[in-house]
Amino acid sequence: MSEGLRERKKRETRERISDIATGLFLARGFDDVTVAEVARAADVSVNTVFNYFATKEDLLLDRAPEVEDLLARIVRERRPGESVLAAVRRDFLNALETGHYRYGFHEAGDGFVRMIEATPSLAARVREMDEARERRMAEAIAEELGSGPDDLAPAVVAAQIGAALRTVVGYGVRRMLAGEDVGSIAPGLRERAERAFGLLESGIGGYCTRPADRSRP
Repeated sequence: MSEGLRERKKRETRERISDIATGLFLARGFDDVTVAEVARAADVSVNTVFNYFATKEDLLLDRAPEVEDLLARIVRERRPGESVLAAVRRDFLNALETGHYRYGFHEAGDGFVRMIEATPSLAARVREMDEARERRMAEAIAEELGSGPDDLAPAVVAAQIGAALRTVVGYGVRRMLAGEDVGSIAPGLRERAERAFGLLESGIGGYCTRPADRSRP
């Protein structure tokens, strides 16, 4: 279904406000820029800003809905014959190879990372996003398997995969904060990602593998 004119204009307005806010935050620091200043720079009212963004943190982390749904989407869209773990591994390595932002590693991402690490409210919001991402992944697994509320396996699997991702990403963040660019980090990051997913493989590698024949239950 194509995007209507009203929806397109709302999306463009939201993106413009976020882009302007991000530029101000990067130039002056997150805590030193007010929402009122963002509104003036974007030529909108403060109320309009909050109509699009629930919090100041969301102005910077405007892709939160996409990030929070990432792992659940991978579960839903994985290939026939592919386990949940294998699908996440493939997606992470693909993002690293292509320089996509979805796991936080892309050119010019160091300034973004530094701001989050230096701002407690942003770091807390990122932790909330991580928790929501794991929870939605567990829900997607449980839905596909028809798991009951007493089945802890979907949540445990999602938590293990989430922990592996946080550990690998944390390694990359530390190197970015030390001044290295994404290109120099990528080989070591790939190596550690392979090792982390390999450790999980012996435990949950075959869990929730999608049947190769999708016509079978």
